[in-house]
Amino acid sequence: MSYPSPIAIDGPAAAGKGTLAKKLGKHLNFASLDTGALYRGVALLVLQAENNPTDPQKSLEAAQKLNIDAIDHTAIRSAEVGQAAADVAVHQDVRTCILELQRNFAASPPAGKDGAILDGRDIGTFVCPDAPVKLFVTASPEIRAHRRWLELSVTDPALKEADILAAVIARDKKDMERAIAPLRPAEDAHLLDTSDLGIENAFEAALKLITSIGS
Repeated sequence: MSYPSPIAIDGPAAAGKGTLAKKLGKHLNFASLDTGALYRGVALLVLQAENNPTDPQKSLEAAQKLNIDAIDHTAIRSAEVGQAAADVAVHQDVRTCILELQRNFAASPPAGKDGAILDGRDIGTFVCPDAPVKLFVTASPEIRAHRRWLELSVTDPALKEADILAAVIARDKKDMERAIAPLRPAEDAHLLDTSDLGIENAFEAALKLITSIGS
């Protein structure tokens, strides 16, 4: 059967949306794009150039240089880059630059894939408002902080979970209160709370929804 495309998956940090998007993409033969990685990639370029991510011009210059295929997916996962990503994401010119990349991906999935899945914070509300499938994946701040701590503590054993929780709460506040494309569920999005769900259960719930829309 054919499946609806693109699929928009939104939600706060460490809710599981990226893992879900990749798993769905593999199952459906869809290309998946972690749009948060684009902003993190911009943030990393800004930091590597020793510039301030709150500087709109320097952030735009980094966005214009961004090569999706060259993003260092290990380096962009640090807490410092995550905070800088929240800073660069508020700049309108940066968002416009990244928006074009995202919409092109949704309209023309690479590598001959059958469709596209984009996960982020404003996919269903702004990037792909006409997407036939919209999911808003969330979980409690404590659960999300624990997941992120497990991920980051592998390379930074001294990292404290309490610090991660504070960063998660601060990032949520910044994302929800920003003037440009704030984090919020689209009116027609389906809520998926993963606080008590493993990835397999979340995958099954999402696939059931997608299949019902595509049938």
